[in-house]
Amino acid sequence: MKENWRNFELDKELKERLTPIQYEVTQNDATEPPFRNEFWNHTEEGIYVDIVSGEPLFSSKDKYDAGCGWPSFTKPLKSEQIKENMDVSHNMVRTEVRSKDANSHLGHVFDDGPGENGLRYCINSAALRFIPKQDLEKEGYGEFLAHFE
Repeated sequence: MKENWRNFELDKELKERLTPIQYEVTQNDATEPPFRNEFWNHTEEGIYVDIVSGEPLFSSKDKYDAGCGWPSFTKPLKSEQIKENMDVSHNMVRTEVRSKDANSHLGHVFDDGPGENGLRYCINSAALRFIPKQDLEKEGYGEFLAHFE
């Protein structure tokens, strides 16, 4: 019973802190509309973190325009911060991407990317918070400054 109460309190806090689309994407595996989301064409230098937990996920250095209408990355900042699960929803077989600690639904990974590993991490903007390069130290992500030098 105690665990259910904790989950209820966490869920209540997330509903208050996140926008409706952020909540639906991260907690209920929704997908935001393509080309009508915050980061699909964002080009500023910095990192993208989980909107729920702040886990560092992706770098602008690995972001590219895949033409799909969502932010796309060739690889995660730290592969251990990403979990992959088989997703058989919508009559398709895909690989879902989730954040490790918060278990937030982020998007999907496909094998049609341009990087050396050939992967395209197609991520919902609503699952992300952007930390500009100049704010990394101030926001507690100073370890990633070297990534931009």
